[in-house]
Amino acid sequence: MNSKPRQISRRTILRGAGAMMAIPLLDIMESPPASKANESRSISKSNPNRIAYLYFPNGVAQGSWEPEKLGKDGAIEKLNPWMKPLEAVKEHLIVTSNLWTPRGNGHGAGTATWLTEGGYDGRKIKVSGRSVDQIIAQQVGGQTLLPSLELSIKGEGYFTGNLPRNSISWLNERTPLSRETEPRSVFDRMFRTSDGIGVDQSVVDLVGENAKSLQRSGSRADRRKIDEYLYSIRSIEKRLAFADQRVNQALRRGELTDTLTRPEPGIPTKHSEYVRLMIDMMVLAFWADATRVCTFMMDHGQSNRYFDFIPECKGTWHALSHYRDISGRTEDDDGKISWDTMESKRNMYNRVTQWHHEQFAYLINRLNNLHEPTGETLLQNTTLCYGSSLSDGHSHGERNLPLIIAGGGGGALKGGQYLKCRRPTSMSKLHLTLMETMGVELNEFGGEETPLKLG
Repeated sequence: MNSKPRQISRRTILRGAGAMMAIPLLDIMESPPASKANESRSISKSNPNRIAYLYFPNGVAQGSWEPEKLGKDGAIEKLNPWMKPLEAVKEHLIVTSNLWTPRGNGHGAGTATWLTEGGYDGRKIKVSGRSVDQIIAQQVGGQTLLPSLELSIKGEGYFTGNLPRNSISWLNERTPLSRETEPRSVFDRMFRTSDGIGVDQSVVDLVGENAKSLQRSGSRADRRKIDEYLYSIRSIEKRLAFADQRVNQALRRGELTDTLTRPEPGIPTKHSEYVRLMIDMMVLAFWADATRVCTFMMDHGQSNRYFDFIPECKGTWHALSHYRDISGRTEDDDGKISWDTMESKRNMYNRVTQWHHEQFAYLINRLNNLHEPTGETLLQNTTLCYGSSLSDGHSHGERNLPLIIAGGGGGALKGGQYLKCRRPTSMSKLHLTLMETMGVELNEFGGEETPLKLG
């Protein structure tokens, strides 16, 4: 007679010489006790929820964020052409309208208050208090290897060293959290416990014996999931090694990259590969349950990155955001590039936004293709908040911020809808709602007491 498989803790990790690996949820793991917060909402009790905030700078062109066709009760039937990369995943989206940050505006203050939702003193570099991601991490972070993960693309151009433009996560009113900009550093934080092992040593090999022992104890589904997980980690290791190789080649040859800057060691030379690799780090962290809280700055708050790798695009991102100025002679320009018409420049600006939609769609699909032991996808138990702290980039508007919520929030969110608030509504209400998907309930945040109803 077969005995019932021995159950293991959800916090079980694989260990090896110089390596430590968090693992996905498995059938043989103990079920967690149901929390009061989960009992009061339709949130999955058997699987943890995750939350990620993805920030992009420079706003969007006015009119580029509204769906093209809506059905009954705001159901999204068709997105506009500039949002086409998200069309295939629109059933998972809540596109918002008329949300704003009444206490924060501009590239500096807007970035610093996107998740803190309060006043900002630029002279003292001071925000109102702990950012929403850190409030969540304070309550749920003790259950994972990393309380939270702060990711960012390495900035380019002016203001790369400007603190408020490079910080959306704040531990308190005066302390922004440092961000990981190098994929290998993120990987090492999750899997390596010693600097003494070589970068050419696979962590999969280092924990190999421990992994085989766990597979023998698990179900057939567990064995398949562990194999898939280890394969994913090894694939990322190969991509990191390739990125290092390409960087070294570029340095030796004196090559310029897509973004016209000399790459830092460990950062892929192609911007698209860099962003995708950082997204994969986030997915891996959620899949392994290494953390349940993540922020990702897709660039700093006043990015002057060149997107010349996008067809028919010229000029820096920040210059393009001021699409009504085409002379190429304003303080926002590089002094080298001008544009023929306002319409052509605006289209280039929209193409940059569209490119970032492609990356967000990639993240959604990655999460939707990974499964929990119960059959649910990671996306069903994840909340994603994607957007900018500016509305129209040319006017530096703070009203009608471009924001999209994606994922199921453990059953708390219903996608495929356009949420248009009747009057300007503080983003703080949205933050209260998203915190609830993580089982965190506050009486007040950013001066607001009532969560925003999402469907």
